[in-house]
Amino acid sequence: MSAGECAEEKEKIVYFFSPQSHKDTKAIIEFHILSALVSLWFKENKLRTVILLLVSLITVSATAQQKTIAQIKKELEQSPNPPLYVKEVLKKKFILDTIAVPRTSGFAGLPDSLAYHGKVKKVYGPYDNGRVLVQVLAKLPNTFNRVGQIFIDTTVFTRRKADSLGNDIIARIRSGEASFEDMAVLWSMGGESYTKGDLGWIATGALIPEIEREIRRHKKGEIFKVWTKSGLHIIRKTSEPKQDTGFALMMRILMK
Repeated sequence: MSAGECAEEKEKIVYFFSPQSHKDTKAIIEFHILSALVSLWFKENKLRTVILLLVSLITVSATAQQKTIAQIKKELEQSPNPPLYVKEVLKKKFILDTIAVPRTSGFAGLPDSLAYHGKVKKVYGPYDNGRVLVQVLAKLPNTFNRVGQIFIDTTVFTRRKADSLGNDIIARIRSGEASFEDMAVLWSMGGESYTKGDLGWIATGALIPEIEREIRRHKKGEIFKVWTKSGLHIIRKTSEPKQDTGFALMMRILMK
């Protein structure tokens, strides 16, 4: 190869690896290092050595661009538009979910627990063997009521017997002969018998409509009966309503 041809080939190789010859400059290895290697090849004619070095540098460059889970989570939390970041930068699919929070304790699973306890912009996970990250994008409030319940099942008792038993239970509580908690443990036929009648803070829309209507009509501390198709509910309005997290918009990022 003549000196002129060598110079021409050197120029082609240098141009191929130059940042100006590619749109994705992040994927290009250091231009100056490559220029030096090309010069070394033409100076000492060690083609095999240079090729091995080039392959090594390209591999290192590609590896450096692979983001760790920690890096992805940090960048997602800092992004002003997380869905766009997932689509355009990570090139991953995502799913947007609106999660309702029915109560502030005793959660049904991870979604409503994260919806309530999770911080906006925070990324959680990975879950499902590393396949999913979850980010809380926004939260909205709802009204919550704290109530206690003693439930008398009318598939076990007749309506007449349930009504008589309910009146007796309320009379004993109002007279101070027994506490609401004691009567719930003794008579309630629902899961609240294990919590001494306490249902906790329940979101508007999560309770049976008949019970919600009566709660709005009564004051804190009052005990009253509500009939539904399931039976008799002896309800105590434990606290005044409060505003708390009722809904969350969350994004699931499908990593694999």
